[in-house]
Amino acid sequence: MKFSKYGQQFTKPSSLSQIMDDLGDALRSETPVYLLGGGNPARIDKVNEAYLKAYNSLGAGGIGSSAIESITNYSNPQGDAKFIDTLVDFFHRHYDWQLTRDNIALTNGSQNAFFYLFNLFGGQFAADDGETVTKSILLPLAPEYVGYSDVQIDGKHFIAIKPEIEEVTHEGESGFYKYRVDFDALRDLPALKNGEIGAICCSRPTNPTGNVLTDEEIATLVDIAKQYDVPLIIDNAYGEPFPNVIYPNVKLHWDNNTILCFSLSKIGLPGVRTGIVVAHPEVIKAISSMNAVVNLAPTRFGAAVATPLFEDDTLKQLCDDTIKPFYAKNAKRAVDLIKAELGDYPVFIHKPEGAIFLWVWFKDLPITTTELYDRLKAKNTLIVPSEYFYPGLDIEGFPHAYECVRMSIAADEQTLTAGIKVIGEVVRELYDHR
Repeated sequence: MKFSKYGQQFTKPSSLSQIMDDLGDALRSETPVYLLGGGNPARIDKVNEAYLKAYNSLGAGGIGSSAIESITNYSNPQGDAKFIDTLVDFFHRHYDWQLTRDNIALTNGSQNAFFYLFNLFGGQFAADDGETVTKSILLPLAPEYVGYSDVQIDGKHFIAIKPEIEEVTHEGESGFYKYRVDFDALRDLPALKNGEIGAICCSRPTNPTGNVLTDEEIATLVDIAKQYDVPLIIDNAYGEPFPNVIYPNVKLHWDNNTILCFSLSKIGLPGVRTGIVVAHPEVIKAISSMNAVVNLAPTRFGAAVATPLFEDDTLKQLCDDTIKPFYAKNAKRAVDLIKAELGDYPVFIHKPEGAIFLWVWFKDLPITTTELYDRLKAKNTLIVPSEYFYPGLDIEGFPHAYECVRMSIAADEQTLTAGIKVIGEVVRELYDHR
């Protein structure tokens, strides 16, 4: 059977499909698998109790209940109207952005949103002279989210900037580093000067590294985006105000040239597939039109569950008082375990500033972390190798890109302890026998 070029692009093996396949296989395995790969959020009892309460309340009223309403009727293509109005009120309470319902659209998860956005702003454009120009999405700080890599429908149009690596301390300890945006390289980028960039995109906190761009870095990106008349897309899946897994005291930015993307997944609701886009009304209209063609309308069930939790700030309180401290505690536990296992080896950890991962650098590792992935998988331990996280960057001759792993900290204490013990055993053997 022959597929079109479009079909071949989406059916060929990809890093994201491998991650999801391995995650699914692990969940079906009859032997214990230490799941330190994948991006599934933690199951936190207090949070799940709140969701169960909201879910049960949907059924009140029987046949005329909110539950029946949410599953027996389409929304309009922009998304569930009641939830959008609730989000407008929520953002009014917490930010002075002056949003209206025309500034918000829902999608079937944030991955769906990035499929839309990267195809709206990257790919083939008609130039003023009638010619065709190809525009790329600029990622100002690699490594960046693996899920961006394969979503464009006419090829891969990304340009990424290699990070500056700065040695830092964390809670008074050495053995940590932090990525910084190389603004000199960014400003000198020919594609930016030549009008070949359609949008700038960054995640904050960053998946995979947990890096948080400073307010100064965001302000500079805002200025560069306006200078070149392109939107700045900020992936806020792990950021403020929900799930608020972000530790530095930074300000959440939005303006008419900024597109903010949120998700209900990382607050613990990945199964309801609900993404939230805050943007200029022109962008919202485009997303709504794409929703109509691709999905008819976004799913309403996640909106129905979340609406009462946003209305009275229950969700924000859960994020501030339960979700954020949970991951902060797990990050510290994982750091301590890695230090105990590999403290005498050239192993460095990106400063934990947010998200639900640690990014661990095995400097001068004798093999690539893709090979390390295979060795760990054979011992029922899953991580994600670093080579996957560089869309738009030629990593040939950049050894650092082959020496890191993304490790989830969403697992329970037993899984973290056992999984990191396996990692320690395998990595020590590699260093000792190189």
